[in-house]
Amino acid sequence: MKKIFFAVFLLSGTISGFTQQNNLLNQQEKDAILYMREEEKLARDVYNFLYDKWETNPFDNIRKSEQVHMDRMKTLITTYQLEDPVTKNNDKQGVFTNVLLQQYYNELSTSGSKSLIDALKAGAKIEELDIADLEERIKQTQRQDIVSSYDFLKMASENHLRAFVRRLKMQGVIYEPVILSKTGFEKIISSEGTPGRNGGKGWN
Repeated sequence: MKKIFFAVFLLSGTISGFTQQNNLLNQQEKDAILYMREEEKLARDVYNFLYDKWETNPFDNIRKSEQVHMDRMKTLITTYQLEDPVTKNNDKQGVFTNVLLQQYYNELSTSGSKSLIDALKAGAKIEELDIADLEERIKQTQRQDIVSSYDFLKMASENHLRAFVRRLKMQGVIYEPVILSKTGFEKIISSEGTPGRNGGKGWN
């Protein structure tokens, strides 16, 4: 009887711990984590599609980086006991729970199929979108682990944006921002970037 009571006590304590961890976040913070998990999947899935189409960098390298970013968001989902929208759809290529992200995937994969230049522009637009969304979500939380994850993703997205802009320039195209402000965009492009796995100097 004592063993049964102790087991029930431990189970109730575990459930209580999960509930308390989940309750640490407000709804806006929870929604943001789930959205960014799928937005990183958006980037990975579009780059998977475009690499299969064009078989060139920076799509191959950056799609691998996007998987790292998805995993980073998955860690937050696990930590705060949230329901993972990616797992819900069995991580199927090009399938999203969020309607807006599904629309983005459909549009960007279609536009990126037209030409290599259009594909590179689609990649740059994704990174602009990612940066803008991350900047907004960083303002919405005070939790350091979440902010740290968002900062990590934002730094990488800036590096990726620089890579796409450089590659477009090699194709004779000067990319103009479609989401970020001109000032914000120029600040990112003129920055050196962070070399390494998520760096902006090795994605061409």
